Amino acid sequence: MRITPRRLAVGMSLWIPNLFSGIRVRGFSADWTQAAVELHVNVFTRNYVKTAFGGSMQAMTDPYFFMLVMHQLGRDYVVWDTRGEIEFLKPGRGVLTARFHVPAERVADIRERAVGGAKVLEWFETEITDGAGEVVARVRREVYVREKKRVTTAKA
Repeated sequence: MRITPRRLAVGMSLWIPNLFSGIRVRGFSADWTQAAVELHVNVFTRNYVKTAFGGSMQAMTDPYFFMLVMHQLGRDYVVWDTRGEIEFLKPGRGVLTARFHVPAERVADIRERAVGGAKVLEWFETEITDGAGEVVARVRREVYVREKKRVTTAKA
């Protein structure tokens, strides 16, 4: 069964760590260049002062840049999420949203730099916003990309 953007969004929303953390994947674009994720701040996802738990905000941004890159590059590449940074700007309440965008041109550049198995480390950035559109946090994620080694078989 081929993975489609819709199937992946549903699967990621039902994935136990996301499901019980109030994280809902709203969707991936058909060309795998964009994704949107929400965090519903409630009694289970808030901290001691009743605002969004920072770990939940970090979790809501964890795999999406690497997934967008991976789906655009295809199976000939190793792609990992290697590092993340978050800057909290104001308390998060209600429904928080993160939108991810990885343009095809940027992935083409990564593909060129990964030729021959070269290791590429690329930073991506997004913002987490609240229901009023105000920025709650800025997030940076580093993605590792390397072209897989091709195994050749000698013919007799």
